[in-house]
Amino acid sequence: MDIGIWRSAVTVLSLCLFVGIVVWVYARKNKDHFEEAGKLPPDDE
Repeated sequence: MDIGIWRSAVTVLSLCLFVGIVVWVYARKNKDHFEEAGKLPPDDE
């Protein structure tokens, strides 16, 4: 296979992964979990 095909495949897979993460973060069922985590105090050492 040509290196251009591999680069294209990796680019498409990366875009799909990025879109998947964005959809997961903004899903309504995860809202409560992220709001609860946002209220936790930071772990300062």
